[in-house]
This record gives sequence, structure tokens and C-alpha cells, in this order.
Amino acid sequence: MNPSIPSIDQLKEMALPAPVSYAPQTWGWWALLALLIVTLAVIGARRYCQWRRDRYRREALVRLEELQQRSNDLSALRELPELLKRVAISMPNAKPVGASLLAKRALHSTSMASDTTHSRAGSLPQRSPAALGKEDWQAFLQRHSKQPLPADLSQQLSLLAYAPDATLRAMPTEQRQQLFSTCKTWVERHHVAA
Repeated sequence: MNPSIPSIDQLKEMALPAPVSYAPQTWGWWALLALLIVTLAVIGARRYCQWRRDRYRREALVRLEELQQRSNDLSALRELPELLKRVAISMPNAKPVGASLLAKRALHSTSMASDTTHSRAGSLPQRSPAALGKEDWQAFLQRHSKQPLPADLSQQLSLLAYAPDATLRAMPTEQRQQLFSTCKTWVERHHVAA
């Protein structure tokens, strides 16, 4: 053996550097992480609130599906208009319908009378969706719909609610299915004023 050549026993293991931390090293990254967490929390809270607010919609769609499966049953057809009214009443933040129209009429009538200086628009009774009928009901449905509805939808719903049993039995299956489809679309997609 040659003494100038080191032996393998003399070799020493090299010291490794400290491991690199994955934690952010500057305050800017911590601030960005905090902002991301707050943003995700706000988005999650809003989604949860929206999910809770749409509970009436989900329940109505389940009931509508049950009714559609029994579309040949007269009681299912008669319940359809009632279901739509219940959905309209359950809508959160729904403004009472007809209030703006009544306010305009009152403002017009007070402007016609020269001795009246105060508008009576604030004292007019506001009507809920439950009290609507015919054209007002159709206007309410159309105003809250994202797509056009048949012009005679309120008449068809009125027919379902009040027509004799013989008239409902004579209704074609296609017309029944179209009514259920229109009602389902309205329940799924109606918008609520925020």
C-alpha cells in the first residue's frame, strides 16, 4: 500500500445544508395567505347562505317531480297552481307586487286633485303574491322569469285550479306535460330581487 493514497477509512461524510423551509419567509406571503383564507371563507359563507335561501326551491322541485309522475291524477293537476303560489310566497326578498303600480296610480290621482299636496303612495296597501290573480299573477310570473312564459299561463293555472273534473280529464297529455315543464323551468330559474 502506498502511504500517500488515503484509505477509504479516512473519508468523512460531508455535512448537508439545513433543509429548505416551505413556510413563507417574508410578511407579504403571509398577508397573501391570510387574504386567500379570508376570501375562501367569504365565498364559502355566501354559498352556504345561498344554499339555505334556495331551500324552498329545492323542496318545490322535489314536490313538482312527484306531481309530474302522477300527472294523470286530478289532485296532482289541481295542486300545481297552489305549488307555484307557495313558491312565490316563499321567495326571499320578494317585493310586494302591485305596490309600484298602486303608487303610480295614487301619485297620478293626487296630482289631478289640486287641493291635495301630499302623495298617498306610502299609505297604499301592498299586495303579496298570494293575493294576485289573472293579469297581475301573469305579470308577476313573467317579471321573475329569466325567459318568456306562455301568455296564457295564468289562465291555464286557473283552469287547473277551478275547472270541473271532466275538463281536466279531457286535457291532452302533451298540454299537461308542457304545463309541468313550464312550471319546473320557472321554479328552477326564477330570480329573486336582492
